[in-house]
Amino acid sequence: MRTIKFIVAYDGTNYKGWQFQKQDPTIQGVLEEKIGIILNQQTRITGSGRTDAGVHAMNQVAHFCTSSKQKLETVQRGLNSLLPPDIVVKEMTEADADFHARYSAQSRIYKYLLWNGDTPSPFYGRFSWQVHHQLDRERMHQAAQSLIGWHDFASFQGTGSISHTSEREVLRLTIRGRSRGWIVTTIEATAFLRHMVRNIMGTLFEVGKGGMSPDDFRAVLEARDRGKAGITAPPQGLFLKEVKY
Repeated sequence: MRTIKFIVAYDGTNYKGWQFQKQDPTIQGVLEEKIGIILNQQTRITGSGRTDAGVHAMNQVAHFCTSSKQKLETVQRGLNSLLPPDIVVKEMTEADADFHARYSAQSRIYKYLLWNGDTPSPFYGRFSWQVHHQLDRERMHQAAQSLIGWHDFASFQGTGSISHTSEREVLRLTIRGRSRGWIVTTIEATAFLRHMVRNIMGTLFEVGKGGMSPDDFRAVLEARDRGKAGITAPPQGLFLKEVKY
């Protein structure tokens, strides 16, 4: 058996997330169907993590095992010819037998795009959270630094989470302006809880518009109570940027 590692990019708008569902279209479901056609065998794919409905990926990593001897260049080319235009396999390589897309990962990096313009954009709505309140980016960045390190992130954990613990380690978190109107948040952690990034962003939004101070934000973290945090930011601004091994 060969262990095949691949990197896939996708626009998650039309999908109910990564994980396979019987009734609804998902990224995993589409990939497994098309790979099965190319290899002429049923194939189960494992991703580095499960992105939610509407969330995108620049570099999601996944793997599958196969007895097929087809060249990977042929498999990748054939797969991209069958996939819809909003899913693209960027790279496909043979990995060691013990490689696991999820358990071998050392950290994940997510990026959140926030469009803070005076008027909505007809172009960016599919890939960003469009906010018309004037936000204080420096204040948001200051508040976010309290998340760096090992903490209990129960205040930012989505309902329905199946994680055994809500403790996670955030390695870095930056909030920067790119061009007029854009606020870009980058967060790297060893692992994430369900809706963790979106709940953090919804709470930082309160800081940015002046409804919460950086000290209040730290108090939310320390409360370990989801009811103390802000809203869940919409999914379309969130991208899985990179997985490190």
